[in-house]
Amino acid sequence: MIEFLMPSLGADMEDGTLIEWKKRTGDSVKRGDIIAEVETQKGLIEIEVFDEGIIEKLLIEEGTKVPVGTVLALIDPIEVSLETKKEKPIELHPIQEKTTEGITQEAEREIHIKASPLAKKMAEDHHIALFQIKGSGFDGAITKEDVEHVIAQRDVIDKEKTVIETEKTVASSEAIRAAIAAAMSKSNREIPHYYLEKKIDLTKALTWLQEANEQRKVQSRLLPVVLFIKAIAKTLLDFPDLNAIWDNGLKPKKDINIGFVVALHNGGIMVPAIHQADLKTVDEIMQTLNDIIPRARAMKLRSSELSDGTITLTSMGDGGADAVFGVIYPPQVAIIGFGSISEQPFAENGMLGVRSVVNATLAGDHRATDGLTGSQFLNLLARNLQKPESL
Repeated sequence: MIEFLMPSLGADMEDGTLIEWKKRTGDSVKRGDIIAEVETQKGLIEIEVFDEGIIEKLLIEEGTKVPVGTVLALIDPIEVSLETKKEKPIELHPIQEKTTEGITQEAEREIHIKASPLAKKMAEDHHIALFQIKGSGFDGAITKEDVEHVIAQRDVIDKEKTVIETEKTVASSEAIRAAIAAAMSKSNREIPHYYLEKKIDLTKALTWLQEANEQRKVQSRLLPVVLFIKAIAKTLLDFPDLNAIWDNGLKPKKDINIGFVVALHNGGIMVPAIHQADLKTVDEIMQTLNDIIPRARAMKLRSSELSDGTITLTSMGDGGADAVFGVIYPPQVAIIGFGSISEQPFAENGMLGVRSVVNATLAGDHRATDGLTGSQFLNLLARNLQKPESL
């Protein structure tokens, strides 16, 4: 029997509240299926299952707050027999005719309701059904004032909903800040950091990027951060000890899943993982970013996107600081930072010129690697960015 556990979605998570089961006892599940929704400090997260079988029993009731590692359900890993795989005969059902009786009656009511021409026009413009309005005019006729009253009531309700949603968002942002602060405090206490910085000439990369974007539609154009992600993934193939976690010892990871720091509109950050970044093309990475960034800001990420990161990238983007020195997100052993791109004097082969330059930084865990390894990584990263066409 397989035990399905409350997953850890980062070092800052100690527990979560089971909001809703998406599967029931007796349902079959396969890898990647959403089995439940869990409320954490990072919002409502869809929890995936990574085994195949049939749900034997759901052990935790919805609405229950449980610690990480708690057994939530039991899954019977029953192998599907050949008989089960046989296609079932198609069942034919008579087509049910749709009735428009309700719509017709409603339309009839609308026609016979007394209302002034202006009141009818206002109700239509604001998508309000006349039968929802109580008339105060002669013989119960609906007046302009009656429609205005309904519109005003609806506006008040909408404003109240907006205030409630805003308060929820602010509360979620504050919870995320607190969770991140706790994780970073733990990181600073327990991880012996070392920091390195390298200035990288991006002139060739940006020229290639401009030429590549000329062949693309506006919505599919590439951003510089795509080259950063792809170059990091390619460089990590030669430095597996940086693509790893520390769990009572160094454990290199096979997949290169780069956590990408996303700033939330109301404060705080989310760090979803870009899975197997080394196997993705630059266009596929851009598509992934276009999908994952809005979902991160809406706090609608999957559990694997929050828990599978093997290394983190934080990028300041245009107009940001010149350099960023990150704090390692445990149990990872490294974080890479890119400052904003700027034009700077740059000397190469005895010649001084103005180049587009970015400051790349690396914070490493001294238990896993050292400054020499980190320096070699940054040097190869710089060389890979000089050859954007090979990324």
